[in-house]
Amino acid sequence: MFATVRKATLPLAILCGVLPGAVCAADLAQVAPAPTAEEAIAAASPWMIRVRALGVLTHDSGTINGVPGAGLSYSDTVIPELDISYFFTDNIAAELILGTTFSRINTTGALGEIDVGKTWLLPPTLTLQYHFTDFGAFKPYVGAGVNYSLFYHQSEKPGFSNLDVKNDFGAALQVGFDYMVTKNWGVNFDVKKIFLDTKWTATSDAFGDISGKAKIDPWLVGAGVTYRF
Repeated sequence: MFATVRKATLPLAILCGVLPGAVCAADLAQVAPAPTAEEAIAAASPWMIRVRALGVLTHDSGTINGVPGAGLSYSDTVIPELDISYFFTDNIAAELILGTTFSRINTTGALGEIDVGKTWLLPPTLTLQYHFTDFGAFKPYVGAGVNYSLFYHQSEKPGFSNLDVKNDFGAALQVGFDYMVTKNWGVNFDVKKIFLDTKWTATSDAFGDISGKAKIDPWLVGAGVTYRF
């Protein structure tokens, strides 16, 4: 096609020396090929944002050192969440999710159910995604990446003090889809699994200094609105 266009435009280029500039410009514009669908897509903005309602569903597992049979459980929450995506190509994108939540911590098993305290959690998660583009308005994707969970504003119930859940990294897996209602607007459903196993310490009036592992491993299940710039 490129060779054909060059042959067609060569006589017009020669005529530009003797014909008015406006005539040449008009003729060249008629010969120039229209952009393909792929070129039109590539010209779109690489940025996308989503706003979701996000359910944080924890895995109730953990240990207390020196107390066999004792474990931990954590509360589930629903929070608003914002994510920002950048498309390197039509298929490859990076996504950063931002949101914050809290979780209540309770003992289980040998110690019975004791309310230890509460901690807030900021879990920014960055994933690299592959988007499938062969299904029209339905655009599924899969992803994998890393999470860094920051625990802050930790508070204890009576009988406990000095609660400290350690910040830690975790792996993340993801699957979801966008359904684009228009060129810019769509709806989204997304599921992530975060593999988060961290350490914690506290002081108990009954047992003194205690510590252990908190295996939180939350599912992040979200639904919301997509906007592609």
